[in-house]
Amino acid sequence: MDNILEIKDLVVRYETEDGLVKAVNSVNLALKQGASVGLVGETGAGKTTLAKSVMRLIQWPPGRIISGEILFEGKDLVSLTQEQMYNIRGKEISMIFQDPMTALNPVMTVGKQIAEVIGVHEAHLDEEGTKKKMEEMLQMVGIDPQRAEEYPHQFSGGMKQRVVIAIALACNPKLLIADEPTTALDVTIQAQVLELIRNLRDKLGTSLLLITHDLGVVAQNCEYVAIMYAGEIVEYGELRDVFHRGAHPYTKGLFDSIPKLTEKVDRLRPIEGMMPDPANLPEGCKFHPRCQYATPECGQVQPPEVDLGGGHIVRCMRYSGGKPIQSGE
Repeated sequence: MDNILEIKDLVVRYETEDGLVKAVNSVNLALKQGASVGLVGETGAGKTTLAKSVMRLIQWPPGRIISGEILFEGKDLVSLTQEQMYNIRGKEISMIFQDPMTALNPVMTVGKQIAEVIGVHEAHLDEEGTKKKMEEMLQMVGIDPQRAEEYPHQFSGGMKQRVVIAIALACNPKLLIADEPTTALDVTIQAQVLELIRNLRDKLGTSLLLITHDLGVVAQNCEYVAIMYAGEIVEYGELRDVFHRGAHPYTKGLFDSIPKLTEKVDRLRPIEGMMPDPANLPEGCKFHPRCQYATPECGQVQPPEVDLGGGHIVRCMRYSGGKPIQSGE
């Protein structure tokens, strides 16, 4: 299966009054045609910046893509003009933004907002054809087309997110980026929205990059997992490899901090410390100040990517030739 998206050595920086923010640091990531990747990490890990980089929505000032490639079907998006990206954004690649409350224009009817996307990218449709497709999209996401003339404030949070999904999928994009699409929703509506995205993906054959901090959401919706920490992908692999054979100490820490039905414990085991300030990252491995296995070398050397087999990749000094090295050796 060919890769629809390949990110190579991507570096993104924000120049602020407080200093240089190192948001994304030499990230490599691949997404196969028709597959889904879950991008997991704490708040501030650089997940949304990575997504906005793919969409070329990093605004200058203060942010800019410093170096690297973002290959979409072999085309480097970083080298394209804004006009060329305008034709790709919304048609080939779409994004569901984090908060449906702010993603919609409050003074435009929901029908008009969906029709606007269709009109921009499918110029061959006349007004009647655009309206018909808009109504089909509303129906596809479970909203009565008669509500097309209503405004966002007349919809609940879950229904707003359905409208956002309808806008994102209106032109049958090849790649869908969903940035924490259920964050602002209650648990019942979360399940409905995720099921809707799953069903639409199956129907349309769309590739998915799902950004979340919820490992349960990843388990239900993704075939591959990328763990992000301080602007780096520290572990990547198939779902079963990362979930059952998580290799990076940060990955293990994430799983240890989740309550388990099969274990009775008095306290959960959180990861000690806080994620570093991206404007003041530590030398060497970015995780070493919080890592129980850290050695002096970890604070000096940037760990290389090690392939543990089957495309299961980890960035950690404990691994040499795919075998873990015990602390102190």
